[in-house]
Amino acid sequence: MTRDPNEGEFSRRDVLRASGGVAGLSGTARMGRGSSLFSQDCPDATREPKMVDCDSATKAGCADDHPRTKELRDEVAAALDDDFSTVGALLEDGFVPYFDLLRGTDGFGYSHWLNPSYISDDTFLDAARPASIMVDNKWWRPLGVMFVATENGEPVDPPSVYGDDEDDEARCSPWHHHVGLPGRYAWWKYQTLYAGGADSGFRLPCRTPCMMHVWTYPNPHGVYAHGPPPRGQRGGPPAEPAGFETEYTPGEDILGIDVVAEELLEHAAATFTPR
Repeated sequence: MTRDPNEGEFSRRDVLRASGGVAGLSGTARMGRGSSLFSQDCPDATREPKMVDCDSATKAGCADDHPRTKELRDEVAAALDDDFSTVGALLEDGFVPYFDLLRGTDGFGYSHWLNPSYISDDTFLDAARPASIMVDNKWWRPLGVMFVATENGEPVDPPSVYGDDEDDEARCSPWHHHVGLPGRYAWWKYQTLYAGGADSGFRLPCRTPCMMHVWTYPNPHGVYAHGPPPRGQRGGPPAEPAGFETEYTPGEDILGIDVVAEELLEHAAATFTPR
């Protein structure tokens, strides 16, 4: 189903803004009815990207060879192979890009894709319904998933990966918040477009909900690392097929907002409307 981008709540500008960066913002800018970008209410806030551990987080018991880690990684790998192997498959399933798709060859060369339906449900650590999928921008290849601790779209305390019965030394709960301006602002824009934030007076948050990575490619910092696998450990050529009709070539053209703008209008804008 194709929707006229000049009709309804959505437009090309809406979609690009939803995936856009934070260029042009200043520390004194204000977001609608929200508070300023930096205030005494958000002491951890920074202009640059920054992550901090969630209150209950610990990596003390996390190990790549732990049975539950192996099981979870295998579940994620199977879901990516079977259901989310291409960018086209992500678009068909309702995933939309986070702000880092604009970075192109900058940063770490990968982007997060969010699924509003999965963020808004009540599942946790479900590889078949991942809140976010990380995609390598060169090879157009899913690298892993990011779980987001939300229930019906609202932040909640995240579960421990190995259960909550272990003592602190055995517990694995590698969840983090984004407190840097890019992540906070991008989450605000996601909420504004897809979760009715513009109508509800949603304010720029001091931090995002708790998030947790599970990488399926070798990562020297572990399956749950904050950062992605090194560029040389992301599978290499041949690139994954696009999975949708495009003039761009995976492996030759960097995956960016210009590549998927039309598809976002057709899939994302036609599927989701603010509540």
